[in-house]
Amino acid sequence: MTQTKATNIVWHEGHVSRQERESLLDQRGVMVWLTGLPSSGKSTIAFTAEHLLVARGRLAYVLDGDNIRHGLNKNLGFSADDRGENIRRIGEVGKLFVDCGAVALTSFVSPYRADRDAVRDLMEDGEFLEVFVDTPVEICEQRDPKGLYAKARAGKIPSFTGISDPYESPENPELVIKTASSTPEEAANAIIDMLQKRGKISA
Repeated sequence: MTQTKATNIVWHEGHVSRQERESLLDQRGVMVWLTGLPSSGKSTIAFTAEHLLVARGRLAYVLDGDNIRHGLNKNLGFSADDRGENIRRIGEVGKLFVDCGAVALTSFVSPYRADRDAVRDLMEDGEFLEVFVDTPVEICEQRDPKGLYAKARAGKIPSFTGISDPYESPENPELVIKTASSTPEEAANAIIDMLQKRGKISA
């Protein structure tokens, strides 16, 4: 549990409601949380979905695991505690995007159910949509665009999810994408279809 250290703080209500922002954008704020093994295709799918949504005139933004670790979370490693803090921070940032009315697409390994569930608990019902990018570790290792699996196998990367660290698959995700049998475009369109069916964006 993260300790609150700030004192003498009071929540300051703004003059523009979330409903007004969503009305301006003609969409509903939502967090689409892509989780899966390293090299499962999460980032590719997220950025493809972002591109397709923007092409449709929808405001979308990707919060990507590696990108976030270049700035906001550059002081965190890959221990269980640091992974938990990594996800907690992204949950809070994503919540701001949702309040803004945007479609926030997050691409994080996020291997532990408890961490993902904690982010879901931050949101109102229907605002957190978990997408399990279900790719067998054998395929992830064959792709291995960053060469991380090879380094992990050689013992050069400790605490690597799928090799030396566990991955806890979602038990009830809103969407499952099997990349072994779908292209990034098909996966992205499945996400967009989910958003339409749930009333987050119009057709």
